[in-house]
Amino acid sequence: MIRSMTGYGSATESSSDHVVTVEARSVNSRGLKLVVKGPPGIEALEADLRAVVDEHARRGRVDLFIRIEDAGEGTATRELDDDRVRDVLAGLERLREHFGIGGGADLATLSRFGPLFRERAREVDPVGASDAIAAATTGAMSGLVEMRGREGERLEEDLRERLAGLSDGLAAAEQLAPERLERERTRLQDAVAELTQREFDDDRMSREIAMIADKWDVGEELVRARSHVAAFDEYLQLASEEAVGKRLGFLVQELQREINTLGAKANDTRITAHVVEMKNEIEKLREQVENVE
Repeated sequence: MIRSMTGYGSATESSSDHVVTVEARSVNSRGLKLVVKGPPGIEALEADLRAVVDEHARRGRVDLFIRIEDAGEGTATRELDDDRVRDVLAGLERLREHFGIGGGADLATLSRFGPLFRERAREVDPVGASDAIAAATTGAMSGLVEMRGREGERLEEDLRERLAGLSDGLAAAEQLAPERLERERTRLQDAVAELTQREFDDDRMSREIAMIADKWDVGEELVRARSHVAAFDEYLQLASEEAVGKRLGFLVQELQREINTLGAKANDTRITAHVVEMKNEIEKLREQVENVE
């Protein structure tokens, strides 16, 4: 069972002092890359957070979004909303200038324009909430891995469909390959007979056909391509904890090489048509494998 590198998970952990919410998102990446975004001071916990992420993922870029709220008494203080006060004063000044209204603003006047103070949340030290952050990160990563698994099931279904198409194409090419030599023998016989108007040396003709057969032989390419398809299938059956994406990518490259060689040796429009279809399947394999962990 393979896993995708695309996933999302979130979790909230509460304690007597803090409420921590962690969101984890992941996308494709060659290796495992961690990006942590949170309040000032969160950098001090990156090593611990990486250890948590390492337990759940092998590849992909993982972004952690961490929000910490103080759950204790007196979680916020009040402060003057300077911007609002300035806006009110500026508005009153425009009224005085434009309409010739006398007098000036005082505290009683300002208080009639609604709250002039705002709440300011008390700053929370992430290190003091490290246990809650670790627990929430574990929960978020568990959810992310679960989603990766579901995406992996869909990926595997598509990959197996591509492998089946490749196997069908290889079987068709193997069946058609011997017919090329029979047609070539007949063509050479007819050409020589037409040019010489006499009997020709059948032994020499056989040697010519043997050389052509060696040049056109695609047996090794078919064997190696089938071997790669079988290895691909074996990797798909490994436990989900195995990161097989890179190995699958290597097999796709090898399959591409064998099918290209098969096409170069084809000398048959029907085989060429199957080669084109197999190249299409390989390209789709390549696209999907880029998202496999």
